[in-house]
Amino acid sequence: MSIVTRKGDRGTTDMMYNRRVSKCHPRVEACGTVDELNAAIGLARAGTTDDFVSDSLAAIQGDLVLLMGELATAVEDLPRYVREGHGRVTSALTSRLEGLVTKIEASKVSPAGWATPGANVASAALDLARTVCRRAERRACALQETGALQNAEILVYLNRLSDLLWLLARWVEAKRR
Repeated sequence: MSIVTRKGDRGTTDMMYNRRVSKCHPRVEACGTVDELNAAIGLARAGTTDDFVSDSLAAIQGDLVLLMGELATAVEDLPRYVREGHGRVTSALTSRLEGLVTKIEASKVSPAGWATPGANVASAALDLARTVCRRAERRACALQETGALQNAEILVYLNRLSDLLWLLARWVEAKRR
């Protein structure tokens, strides 16, 4: 089977359960932005030498795959999605992020003032991931406002993730000084 299917040549794409939608559909925008976020986090993970940062980012990438699956599922298909055993974004995932925030803040890395991205490659990649995360949050918020996003925890998770990415960038900068 080839990656070239030609099914998208007319500007549509498949979501979960073979639902065809426009490639500029808000759900596709949200999924695509989370996919971009996952790639940006992969770049940050590849650019760090810190095991804590790398391991944290790898776990987050797993969460984002789960999050994309949920975003790619129409509201009317969510019962089927859950029945088939697909995971959903939960407060436990958000709590794990909050635990990482607490750990970093305990090391005296805190959100005091503003930072200009680019102190080093790894922190710049984390700041790029943070900005993509904020866009993903806006895309998910747009879905929620139209009733197309039922799980409000997705917004909480993305909000907490952007905070964590900012702190991780500062952590990496502090470790390299």
